Amino acid sequence: MKLNMKRVALGLIMAACLFSLSACSKADTAAEEIDARIQTQMEQLPGSFLELYTGLEDSQVPEFKKNMQSQDEYAALAEGVDSWENIKDELGTLVSIGDTVKVEAIDHGYSATINAVFEKRNMEFSITTDSKLTKVTSVAFVPEYTLGERMEKAVFNTLMGMGTVFIVLIFISWLISCFQYIGKLEDKINGKAQEPAPEPLPEVSVPSAEANEELVNDLELVAVITAAIAASEGSSPSGLVVRSIRRAPSGKWKKA
Repeated sequence: MKLNMKRVALGLIMAACLFSLSACSKADTAAEEIDARIQTQMEQLPGSFLELYTGLEDSQVPEFKKNMQSQDEYAALAEGVDSWENIKDELGTLVSIGDTVKVEAIDHGYSATINAVFEKRNMEFSITTDSKLTKVTSVAFVPEYTLGERMEKAVFNTLMGMGTVFIVLIFISWLISCFQYIGKLEDKINGKAQEPAPEPLPEVSVPSAEANEELVNDLELVAVITAAIAASEGSSPSGLVVRSIRRAPSGKWKKA
């Protein structure tokens, strides 16, 4: 642990020296050409900072982040710790760091990129600084994945996206199908549900006393008429059957 702390301290001291030297010089560069002194200084940065990250132990991470965040020129290194913690298990142990460093002039500063070989896969590490080389603006860890791994991730992301879309569509369809029940439930809660009206009972006509009296009078009339017809025919009333009685026109009675 002491050895790792010494490596971290040595790396920071070296970076501070590089920055202090660069602050004394002017960074007069063209769009396609970089000053030789800046080129030399930038080539030394990626390897030094990558060794800092690979030498960190889990117990040293909180203190390292705290120290870097307290210094504005190294605040980006503290943000890079989280990225390193997320990918270090995919890389494994550091095997070697490449000798070739790619230095480029970018907007408002410079970038330096180096390749490193790890136990499980290779990685590209890059660091960017401001135009005066006095502040680290960002660090990036880019592992190299095989074609199969990239295809697997692409398929997984596609399935996740399509699955999410279908789940949302199914939920919307189910929600729309529930609208009919929601309306009925709302009517029931508000007491607006209409109950079917009961069917009216059939009217039963009860014959009145006057109808009974008229029926009796009709029977008596039928008997009298039957007796009169039998007397005129000279036959017995029991042999006659009166099926109906109709009123004759009044004119015939007057002629008679």
